[in-house]
Amino acid sequence: MRLLLIEDDPDLSNSIKAEFKLIGYAVDVAFDGEEGEFLGTTESYDVVILDLGLTKMSGLEVLKLWRQAGNNVPVIVLTARDAWHEKVDGFKAGADDYLGKPFHFEELLARLQAVLKRVQVRLQEKLSLFGIELDEEQQSVLIHGQKSVILTALEFRLLRYLMTHPNRVLSKYQLMEHIYEYDGDPESNVIEVYINRLRHIVGKDLIINRRGQGYLFGKNR
Repeated sequence: MRLLLIEDDPDLSNSIKAEFKLIGYAVDVAFDGEEGEFLGTTESYDVVILDLGLTKMSGLEVLKLWRQAGNNVPVIVLTARDAWHEKVDGFKAGADDYLGKPFHFEELLARLQAVLKRVQVRLQEKLSLFGIELDEEQQSVLIHGQKSVILTALEFRLLRYLMTHPNRVLSKYQLMEHIYEYDGDPESNVIEVYINRLRHIVGKDLIINRRGQGYLFGKNR
């Protein structure tokens, strides 16, 4: 799952990024509105956390530009706790939810997961397909109800993305977009390395290599 965080408070942004990385998210951070708007326009994200009180361009302006351009990425806006007018303006501009500062990370995570479910992104605590069950909380995979394996953060992100797009060929570029952070190395062979690891864990018949096209999670047809 790839997340864009646009927050100009370095301490808060670093804290949020660290928490999300611990549970397997790839997180890009922008510290002002112009950079955030650019990343959200040029990169592919599953969800955005957007502070409204930004420099160079307000969070509200960023959100309006995205929605006017047809960018419907799910957005949670962060506001001052007592700034009710910001919440109203945010919803009018196309926000999916809001959270007042200060907040606990657990509440932010719960709201993010609720937003993703509402927009029908298939994110669950336990995602189960073809006898493979992925546990979000434990970052583990249960194989045919018998063998449980703890995954590394990158293994977890990669398998989760494959499982949320079953029976669909995903190119190496698509996989890199959703498991790497913006400053990750796009030339690395890490995708092939981790695909091979996952095939050993869940079974070679479930992660199919379509030569010259990419990878598919599902049953070969």
